[in-house]
Amino acid sequence: MDVSNRNLVRLSQSSSLIRDGDLLLFRGHGIVSRLIGTAGRSRYTHAARAVWWDDLLFCCEVRELKGGRAVTLASQVKKYPGLIDVFETNPGRRWRNYDRCGAVRYTRRLAGCDYGYFGVLKATLRHLPVWRFLVRPDMYDKRMSSQPPFCSQACAMADRIGGRVDPVPHLADRLTEPADLARSPFYRYRFTLAGV
Repeated sequence: MDVSNRNLVRLSQSSSLIRDGDLLLFRGHGIVSRLIGTAGRSRYTHAARAVWWDDLLFCCEVRELKGGRAVTLASQVKKYPGLIDVFETNPGRRWRNYDRCGAVRYTRRLAGCDYGYFGVLKATLRHLPVWRFLVRPDMYDKRMSSQPPFCSQACAMADRIGGRVDPVPHLADRLTEPADLARSPFYRYRFTLAGV
């Protein structure tokens, strides 16, 4: 997606347009983030979920050094203005069997979990030329990992297990990166949060 085509809005003007369970993709802002984005062939380096609790909008995520947590979306927009893109989940209700409430419940249950460093390492290794040549891609979710999830894995699991729709078919959740979510037709870009 071309940066010039971004629809910049303030959270105060757009929060009513964000639905429970919509996808939040963060664009990199530091050297480490840019490396992650480059490895994943995308500018996206982190994935999270928008979740409403009463009348307050939260960002539910599994983040490095913190694990599973829920923080206000406003706090993240203040910290990363112009770097959070909101994607509509299940645009046009194309997937009729999608259970949005189930996906949100699954996301909330991840609060307090550890961060899946081992999973990130495995997902990163698949970009190395020799590794890609020697190892077949894992496309099956039936082999659930006993390791804690990382950010985009958690988002994919919430939709597949809680919501009953696999957002990235033919790719195991434990190998799903933010770029894979951005390219999935199960999500559609809406706008970028430029400030509170």
